Amino acid sequence: MQRVYLLTTGGTLEKVYSEQTGAVQNLDSKIDRYLRALRLPDLEVRTSQLMNKDSLEMTDDDRRQVLEAVRERLREPAPMVITHGTDTMVDTGMVLKNNLPDLAVPIVLTGAMTPLGFEGSDGQQNLTESLLAARILPPGVYVVMHNQVFPVEHTRKDREKARFVWT
Repeated sequence: MQRVYLLTTGGTLEKVYSEQTGAVQNLDSKIDRYLRALRLPDLEVRTSQLMNKDSLEMTDDDRRQVLEAVRERLREPAPMVITHGTDTMVDTGMVLKNNLPDLAVPIVLTGAMTPLGFEGSDGQQNLTESLLAARILPPGVYVVMHNQVFPVEHTRKDREKARFVWT
């Protein structure tokens, strides 16, 4: 059975509607509920929640926390998926790329434009595709969104189109 580490940081993927505030917020992780809905008979997913933040609120210290969590897991290497808000996903990916030059496994960052559980959400698709991509990509740092794989250094979020594009 293959192992994949899944590190969660929040972002739109994990947002929920708060009846108290009438806003969409990062309140609690819901990744495990969606993982249970997937058929993954030969995959062990080890999930760790690092934080639950909108990526626009992430700091340099938060990115260092992600880097350290990745380094810790690299002691027992396995592919990794990191769920992340789309606005600064590439920034975090570049921190990983620049600080982990000799990767032996792929690291995939993914997220969503619409929260998991909301009508029209891209979250389940992106999460599922990221788990597959992490198992078949060569070592490196990637963004996987909307049925596309981007090397982190060759992508950016196009806010007008609400998708990632090649640079």
